[in-house]
Amino acid sequence: MEKSGVLHRYLSVGEVAKRSGLAVSAIHFYERKGLISSIRTDGNQRRFPRGVLRRVAIIKVAQRTGIPLAEIGNALSGLPNNRAPTTQDWEKLSSRWRDDLDSRIEQLTLLRDQLGKCIGCGCLSINDCPLRNPSDELATDGPGARLLELDDIQDHEPSDGTS
Repeated sequence: MEKSGVLHRYLSVGEVAKRSGLAVSAIHFYERKGLISSIRTDGNQRRFPRGVLRRVAIIKVAQRTGIPLAEIGNALSGLPNNRAPTTQDWEKLSSRWRDDLDSRIEQLTLLRDQLGKCIGCGCLSINDCPLRNPSDELATDGPGARLLELDDIQDHEPSDGTS
């Protein structure tokens, strides 16, 4: 392969793995999932455009925040494949995920704060249960721990008579 040729603008899967800090198998996985794409040489070797490094960085950041790969793929599908994502692309992507992340943080905070209390399933007999779920009223809402969902927690907050 000539350094002055078209392929000089492309990276091998090993180079992408080394530069991104991921295993080659992870690069292959992302490609199979449609998150990144490559071309093939005459010898059937994968070659990735250099912009794939920025796409991989976006994927890694999104995954660290807990965004599912399907959602990441959906968001990336709106970007052109023929160039690296820009700052404006990142702002667009991150704003899509910000509200969801804020909601998950709020839900996890409430869950953390209630770990020592009744979880609202109706099966525990601790002092807080009669206040959170008197007479197992939550059983009519369906099976499982009904107070683990943010909306359910807010709908079933005990009234102190001040509202």
